Amino acid sequence: MTDSRRPLKSRGAGWARALAAGLARAGARPDLISASSVVFAIAGAAAFWLSAEAAGWLRSVLLVAAGACIQLRLLANLLDGMVAVEHGRGGPLGPVWNEVPDRIADALFLVGAGYALRHVSPDLGPLLGWLAAVLAVLTAYIRELGRALGYEADFAGPGAKPHRMAALTAGCLLAAAEPLWRAGPPMLLLTLGLIVALAAVTVVRRTMRLATRLRAA
Repeated sequence: MTDSRRPLKSRGAGWARALAAGLARAGARPDLISASSVVFAIAGAAAFWLSAEAAGWLRSVLLVAAGACIQLRLLANLLDGMVAVEHGRGGPLGPVWNEVPDRIADALFLVGAGYALRHVSPDLGPLLGWLAAVLAVLTAYIRELGRALGYEADFAGPGAKPHRMAALTAGCLLAAAEPLWRAGPPMLLLTLGLIVALAAVTVVRRTMRLATRLRAA
């Protein structure tokens, strides 16, 4: 794994450094930490799916669980790079494990959120989930295309992975609280619409930034 990583303030936090050091001392492999993000994503997607069949407090608990899985996925994404780079435990397949589980996790969470709406909005909900997943992959593709052409990784937003996952986590919590007001459009539907819009802007922005670099070369 190279050190061309997303700049994150949390990487310098004491709790993150302590967790990474503990994992390194325990012999944890960065590749397995990366793979664990898919496990969290599967659990989150299952919680989303089950929430569509649930009602009341059970639905709220499932949505909060989905939000927790999103944050655990992000924690795994943070720690795998720290263990690999700061503690020198990276291997030759690090770049593969760094990217492929991320793309799978993105799709599982976003598509899962869409199908959580299958009884409320059976067409639009899943459509937005799939569209958000495709756009999420595109943002990463354009970033990696730029790197393949010799440029630094472009993590520009406003729909980069941390932004998408922060929005989806907030959407989970707001959707879990919907019984408190029992009115208005489904919060998950609004959240997915926002993620689609932000990711689309990000795809266009990164493409234009890459085109500018190529013209200036």
